[in-house]
Amino acid sequence: MSKNEQVMVLEPSSELRFRGPFTDVVSSNLKLTNPTDKKICFKIKTTAPRRYCVRPNSGIVDPNSSVNVSVMLQPFEYDPNEKNKHKFMVQTMFAPPGDIDQETIWKDASGSDLMDSKLKCVFELPVDSQQQGGKDTQTKPNIKPTEARVQSPAKASNMSEADYRRVMEECKRLQSEVNHLKQENNVLRDDGVRQRRTASADEDSYNPHVVKQQQQQASGFPPVLYLVLAVFFGIVLGKFVL
Repeated sequence: MSKNEQVMVLEPSSELRFRGPFTDVVSSNLKLTNPTDKKICFKIKTTAPRRYCVRPNSGIVDPNSSVNVSVMLQPFEYDPNEKNKHKFMVQTMFAPPGDIDQETIWKDASGSDLMDSKLKCVFELPVDSQQQGGKDTQTKPNIKPTEARVQSPAKASNMSEADYRRVMEECKRLQSEVNHLKQENNVLRDDGVRQRRTASADEDSYNPHVVKQQQQQASGFPPVLYLVLAVFFGIVLGKFVL
């Protein structure tokens, strides 16, 4: 039994093109036009239902009017060597009289009432991405290790060799002066410490209290001990006299 000829006009008529990159959702539009004077029901199917989202995937097209269908390809890792076999089929039939239930109309439809059109999916990459991929695969020229030389600081800073030497000599001279100043500072600091110690010793030598303490320490017996001994001898002598 031959199939009925499709009366719905599809744009595009044979393939849906999806232009990458495919790291995000990519959409392709399908326009359905009803050129007749009757309502036409449509339903869209695909061989890869998990890879696509179709809005609307079914509905009714009024006479002499159109409906735009958005087919959205979900993100995936594109492999140009992988053969694409994804296809879509648009089924149509004239709407029956009365109220239409989209859930039951297709179950109750007879095969002789159905019309269908098939479209294949085509994946395309932008021209820039293809050129970039070609550049990445080009062979890079071999460079010998002897050709790779490190630039001197003078060349890296656009400075002549003579100016560079003068700058380095001036840096060395300034560094020498800094070291000399550090040495003089250390000498002055040591002299200041010795002078403070000498001044402290001179003040102690002219202080009577300090001199007396030094003499007492040199004698070995403090004044209190002398007083105790005197009292002791006085008591002993008093006993003998009595």
